[in-house]
Amino acid sequence: MVKKKHPYHDESMWKGALPQNFANAQFLRENMTNAEIIFWNKVKNKQFHGLKFRRQHPIHHYIADFYCHELKLIIEIDGAYHTISEKKEYDILRTKDLNFQDIEVLRFTNNEIENRIEEVLERIKNYI
Repeated sequence: MVKKKHPYHDESMWKGALPQNFANAQFLRENMTNAEIIFWNKVKNKQFHGLKFRRQHPIHHYIADFYCHELKLIIEIDGAYHTISEKKEYDILRTKDLNFQDIEVLRFTNNEIENRIEEVLERIKNYI
């Protein structure tokens, strides 16, 4: 008897993402924040260590700001909204859920991206 894997614990880059998440991700790609644009301009087209990053990528029940499937790494860029205690709790649960999928999550603030992008890139490089 073949044991079925959990539908969200697979090797695909979408981990069973819901169809609606793809439409939502498209909207988010068309309406990126300033910090997201700055980061995207540094990592698009494999210009960051030859790694392919995808922006606003549906994965599992979520949409990752940026995702590198090769590293199984999500980069989240958090605005002030993420400082609200309920959102912090949600982010912790979301990260645990993604870690269960063998995906690591690195978080940076809008301020870090907008004012210290080279430091952010160095931290990601050190993680790699």
